[in-house]
Amino acid sequence: MSDAIIGGKDRIAKRFEKLRAEDRAGLVTFITAGDPDPETSFEILKSLPAAGADVIELGMPFTDPMADGPAIQEASNRALAAGMHMRKTLSLVRCFRDHDHETPIILMGYYNPIYIYGVNEFLEDARNAGVDGLIVVDLPPEEDNELCVPTVEKGLSFIRLTTPTSDDKRLSKLVQNTSGFVYYVSVAGVTGAGSATNAQIIEAMARLRRHTDLPIAVGFGIKTPSQAAEVARVADAAVVGSAIVSKIAESLDENGKATDNTALVVSGLVRELADGVRNARK
Repeated sequence: MSDAIIGGKDRIAKRFEKLRAEDRAGLVTFITAGDPDPETSFEILKSLPAAGADVIELGMPFTDPMADGPAIQEASNRALAAGMHMRKTLSLVRCFRDHDHETPIILMGYYNPIYIYGVNEFLEDARNAGVDGLIVVDLPPEEDNELCVPTVEKGLSFIRLTTPTSDDKRLSKLVQNTSGFVYYVSVAGVTGAGSATNAQIIEAMARLRRHTDLPIAVGFGIKTPSQAAEVARVADAAVVGSAIVSKIAESLDENGKATDNTALVVSGLVRELADGVRNARK
């Protein structure tokens, strides 16, 4: 049985079920695996659930992260310079599972490192490590047989990105083989660039829910607890990435190395974001 399955239900489904029972949205946090170094990255990863992260997106470091803004590009560069690669990323998840069997982990990134690894071997290793799903931003639904279908066949979720420019015809195609949840990119552009208005997000939620019964997480441009709370009032989850990654960068010393406070500073921000999300509907 896949490590992503607990008591007959996968971790992602169980987590969103729990959120519905608590009548609140979830907080999805993003960090890059190995940033700023593998050891500190693991300490940060371990701290996220206790700080209030409901789902964790773990970035797969890549040399050309074309959908990401400067903060996450720099995080990838730091991780790669520290010797991070795909096998170490999976090892990070495996070590996390020694401490936490319930928090869903989604690997997010680009197809090239998976292709180089080998799709079947990667999916087998990811599942055995305790990965719950994938977000691969540069594979459209026309290429589903390349990775999406094999992912679902392995018992993992394949989470698709939708955007403000996805019309109704495109949305029906995008959600076809999507599982776990739908990730709504609330602004046109790269990560960390601008923010959508609440009215725009409400309108997008209504349109997306005509196409899918899956939970909807909203990301890109959410930087503060108040912005996260606004999203949490209308969506099933708020995704925060660049703000957390930027906090990691701010915590480094003058040589770009982690300090004793790096994990603590990051978990402090996540706790503030989680408070915003958890109190949004009260």
